[in-house]
Amino acid sequence: MKEIEVLSIGELLIDFTPVGASANGKPIYEQNPGGAPANVAAALAKWGRATSMIARVGNDFFGEDLITTLENHYVDCSLISTDGDIPTTLAFVKLNAEGNRSFSFYRKPGADLMLRKEDIDKAYIKRCKILHFGSVSLTGGTSREATWHAVEQGIENSKIISFDPNIRELLWKDQDEMKEQIKKGLSKAHLVKMSDEELYFVTGEKELEKAAKLITDAYAIQLLIVTLGAEGSYYLFEEKTGFIQGYRVRATDTTGAGDVFWASVLHQLLEKISLLELQEKDIRNILQTANAVGALTTLKKGAIPSIPTLDEIEQFLHQHRTQMEDKV
Repeated sequence: MKEIEVLSIGELLIDFTPVGASANGKPIYEQNPGGAPANVAAALAKWGRATSMIARVGNDFFGEDLITTLENHYVDCSLISTDGDIPTTLAFVKLNAEGNRSFSFYRKPGADLMLRKEDIDKAYIKRCKILHFGSVSLTGGTSREATWHAVEQGIENSKIISFDPNIRELLWKDQDEMKEQIKKGLSKAHLVKMSDEELYFVTGEKELEKAAKLITDAYAIQLLIVTLGAEGSYYLFEEKTGFIQGYRVRATDTTGAGDVFWASVLHQLLEKISLLELQEKDIRNILQTANAVGALTTLKKGAIPSIPTLDEIEQFLHQHRTQMEDKV
């Protein structure tokens, strides 16, 4: 059977993104596919990676649209189930002048929370190289048990575990419980992406280098990446640390930028036969490209619709390399 390079588990939902105002001055929203693990899967599949998604949507036209979207991006949707009683989860996005977003969720409950342990096919986990998950599916319902079951199956079968906390505080009733679940995720993962805000939330340490060290001292993480928005990204790999500057662009919508950034990191890591082969120069090159991918993703609205093609990424990097050489 064909190998699955990345198996992603978690929320698959609709983002309603503001696109302007009506004649009456009321906001107009565009329906966009989203959900952090789904964004990662869609980006990787768009770039030619064999990708599969474990998720649950409602038996409604939103769910149908989400499955169709992923199928059109060549994501294997065999493990996406539909719930006949609970509707697809919806999120409304609010954007500020800089394109930074906040969310309002309609999920009490939403179908993504209904993902069950029985929905996990062990054969798929045995076939995958990387299992990726986040914290939204850990907020409650049966999806928490299902996610941990998948992660444990991945560990038992010696798979690489990828974790992006992707904190959404509004979805948690108890912050201590949120922190406990995120720390459990960190204890299971080999590859971790966190934002600087998430790093501070978990460690309570404001200084980036100290906070990152606290994480890697406490957990057996092989590669920790911290995203810093437009500033760039920071890495901690085998006691080596560094900062890679980001690209300044006029952002329209930052929704999904971190997810597509992380997909780019995984895409490039898959070029390596083993994490043991990685050297620091590889990490720096990977983040240089991933920063460009994150910046490109902010130029359009919506998460999955804004995923750049490999040609667009190469053109962007070539353009910026040329500008840098012209300045020398």
